[in-house]
Amino acid sequence: MTEHPLHTDWNFDSTAARRDQYYAASLTRFTPFREPIVFQKGRGQYLWDTEGRKYTDLLGMNVCISVGHSHPRVVAAAMEQAQELTHCTTMFYHPTPALLAEELAATMPKGHDWVVHLTNSGSEAIDLAMTMARTFTGNLDLLALRTAYHGPTAAAQSVTGISGWRHPGMPGNVAFVADPNQYRGIFGPGTAPYLDEITHTIDAATSGQVAGILVESVQGYGGIHQMPPGYMSGAAERVRAAGGLYIADEVQSGFGRTGDHFWGFEADDVVPDIIVMAKGLGNGFPIGAVVAKKHVAEPMAEKFMFHTYGANPTSAAAARAVLAVMRDERLQENAKTVGAKLLERLSDLKDKHKPIGDVRGHGLMLALEFVSDRDSKSPDKAMTTEVFEACRAQGIILSKSGPFQQCLRMVPPLCLSMEDVDQVTTSLDQALCDTAT
Repeated sequence: MTEHPLHTDWNFDSTAARRDQYYAASLTRFTPFREPIVFQKGRGQYLWDTEGRKYTDLLGMNVCISVGHSHPRVVAAAMEQAQELTHCTTMFYHPTPALLAEELAATMPKGHDWVVHLTNSGSEAIDLAMTMARTFTGNLDLLALRTAYHGPTAAAQSVTGISGWRHPGMPGNVAFVADPNQYRGIFGPGTAPYLDEITHTIDAATSGQVAGILVESVQGYGGIHQMPPGYMSGAAERVRAAGGLYIADEVQSGFGRTGDHFWGFEADDVVPDIIVMAKGLGNGFPIGAVVAKKHVAEPMAEKFMFHTYGANPTSAAAARAVLAVMRDERLQENAKTVGAKLLERLSDLKDKHKPIGDVRGHGLMLALEFVSDRDSKSPDKAMTTEVFEACRAQGIILSKSGPFQQCLRMVPPLCLSMEDVDQVTTSLDQALCDTAT
């Protein structure tokens, strides 16, 4: 039998035509730049398009690329497993996902029994965490933060506080609390008023008994907002007093991205009941996980619950390699040092360019927020878009985020180097100058 190798047509026009004709409208219109890009190759923190132009990836392909594009150890681990057994569904035993579960549990706070449920994605993991909290507590009401993003599935949309991500008919029993935004929050900077708002919301918008609260340790799509000191631990205390659980969404902020800690929640010395993770775990391979205290997960066994590809050994092999690379290449430490330097240089740009209203973040999870006036803090979506387009011309890939699309989010692979900081900030400076003229 003659084999016919599959041909990939790298022509830009034909690729665009196929996408426009065969993709659903929800995808054909989901393009960041005015003129699309076709990427052909990635290595480390860099990407190359079909014309051979090199870009520095500050987006990390939506925070999925943690240890670098096409990292040889991750690729080799996945290839070796795929050639042996590409898939083995969850109901059968396989050592690779079992070892991954053990390794993930080992990263959790000590003194607790942790168990792992592997999923296909972060959104599925959020869905499962919501179901787990409701099953364990027997309560329906959940709390979420305004400007939170937890995913595009129906359940995950129901706890997402950005209208642009919400479609009609989302499930109910969700109450939103004011997010402790230290730049433009409704109570100004500080922590206590935002914690009081959790209590007020429980009293006014729930039955008084809740299933839990979902908190991103650092809001990602919301514009890179780090929870202020005392907020995560205080939120856990108030929600637990109402019968609920603390659910930490680490899909974007986990795996050493903030530099100081492996998990974002560690910054506030809180021990969640449930932790949700994905994205950087697979470095591009689809995999997510819910890690929970054993007694919290136990009632889920009363009914069937599994995810077909959740324990896929190929993705699990890639994830195990990701954890090993993070450790061996000291990428958390790199995120801390390189991120601190990048934050310093971004602050210098704020001093120079008036449209930058705020610079914030930690490690390699940073953002610039654009305003039309620094005193009123009026979000400037148009300026953000123009700078975003100008960055492309300078060879920088990042993303627009925030509830008003007024922020430029920087979440690069954790291997970004000090040399890259010079190139990135010089390019950003030039993009800002070009936009101002």
